[in-house]
Amino acid sequence: MRFSKLFTPTTKEAPKDALLLSHIFLIRAGFISQVGSGLYNFLPLGKIVLDKIKNIVKDEMDKAGAQEISMGVVSPSELWRQSGRYDAYGKELLRFKDRKDNEFVLGPTHEEVVVDIVRNRINSYKQLPLHLYQINTKFRDEARPRFGLLRGREFVMKDGYSFHSSIEDLKREFDLMEETYTKIFTRLGLKFRAVAADSGAIGGSGSKEFMVLAKNGEDDILTCDECLYAANVEAARRAKKTTQKEPPEAVFAKFHTPIGEDSSIEQLSEFFKIDTFYTIKAVIKKAIYKDKSEIVVFFVRGCDALQEIKAQNATKALELLDASKEDIKKAGLIAGFCGPIGLENVKFFIDNELKEEKNLICGANEQDYHYVGVSMFNFKSERYADLATVNEGDLCPCCNDKLSLAKGIEVGHIFQLGQKYSSPMNAAFLDQNGKSQPFFMGCYGIGVSRLVAVMIEANHDDKGCIWNKQTTPYMLDIIISNIKNEAQVKFATRLYEDLKMEKKEVILDDRNERFGFKMNDFELIGFPYALIVGKEFDDGKVELVERATLKKELIDIKELDVKLKEVF
Repeated sequence: MRFSKLFTPTTKEAPKDALLLSHIFLIRAGFISQVGSGLYNFLPLGKIVLDKIKNIVKDEMDKAGAQEISMGVVSPSELWRQSGRYDAYGKELLRFKDRKDNEFVLGPTHEEVVVDIVRNRINSYKQLPLHLYQINTKFRDEARPRFGLLRGREFVMKDGYSFHSSIEDLKREFDLMEETYTKIFTRLGLKFRAVAADSGAIGGSGSKEFMVLAKNGEDDILTCDECLYAANVEAARRAKKTTQKEPPEAVFAKFHTPIGEDSSIEQLSEFFKIDTFYTIKAVIKKAIYKDKSEIVVFFVRGCDALQEIKAQNATKALELLDASKEDIKKAGLIAGFCGPIGLENVKFFIDNELKEEKNLICGANEQDYHYVGVSMFNFKSERYADLATVNEGDLCPCCNDKLSLAKGIEVGHIFQLGQKYSSPMNAAFLDQNGKSQPFFMGCYGIGVSRLVAVMIEANHDDKGCIWNKQTTPYMLDIIISNIKNEAQVKFATRLYEDLKMEKKEVILDDRNERFGFKMNDFELIGFPYALIVGKEFDDGKVELVERATLKKELIDIKELDVKLKEVF
């Protein structure tokens, strides 16, 4: 490609709403253009990068035995009603009607559609397992799309769906996809971790996210360097918390504590002169369901914080809101003095780490009173759930080493769906005993267009993009310093044509522009190397610039072939 023919509208100005450098540089360097809120077009350079990522993803998926299909972006809303997700998915699901008043959705994901494809076409365990995938456009009606390609409304995604005759075979495929994703992100040259994750709106019994480690990451992840345990904060576990502080010794009793309903757990701790570890904190929420709402109380240690996603999963609510004073009063609760003992007519959950603990202090459900000497032995098992937020410095659940907090950007997510979709949608097969049962399913996604931005978030400087060899649009940018110098033009053009004949990824900057302008574009766009045919050419030398380090090296033209073999 010649720069004089390339459509790459570079600019010095950053978009007004851009917060991340990937958003700024991809627009400034002419890789993408914004057409609306959360809507982007891929320009020629961006399309090359997108296709390179697609090809790596496709290659590894095909090697793993998955079969590529293409599903429509639009699907009938009836399929989503069959699965139960039409209402549960929320406002991010864009719904619309056609001229005949039939209702459709723009698919953010395609579990329902792929189940409809497979049901009544796969009838026997002998036809399983089956793994279908696509690399296609999706739409999610984000309320506040931001961060460019990292949080757009329209995006390109690789989504795969597997069907199995047993949970054991599903787990086999899940492990195979973890291995496959590891190969994909390794080939892309990314530093990443596979982390335990919350399944969110997709559902299922188990999931893992693939996180690229980056300073500007949107997600907090906890990692252990000793045993490689890693998890999103929403799903992180820890070894049970302990303390060396002395417990309060008291016979179980009700104790007058006139500290006020707006008092903090720290004030309660100070009142009793004990560590917050031995107190129980009540967090009161309003759980929103499809057709009702209710007050739910969550109990965690006083030194812990409630993890909202864990709490929402415990209730199976669509959303959790902070309960108002009016809500709390109407539910018969007393703010500041709420405790699990004797609590009636209100749904409540207790953090797992409080199970069978002793010497605790909690609210007595009476104004200005707390219970002391509390033991947590008489609660049903269904009351308990993993509720506490795991923090940096907590101990790893696998090896007891300390956990560290890192920033990550999600680029892939794999799920064990089980029969979450096949059962309500009546998608079944005959097993070895001739019995009909729903398929066991897995779901596997990679944010392909998101990865374009991730490549830059992971590798850039203050001048612009730095593409690696796996994803760069062109490997070498041949820059003619003085377009009026016939000797420079002739040499650079011949070299460009020779490399093109060898199928090398090369671009010739033959524009009638200042040398400084061309170098600024090279640094902004971020090709791995630039070969400058300039003032040293008369002495039989050219200059090779490595974009990652901006290191310059003078090369004798006679030795150029050897050097270019290293470059390519």
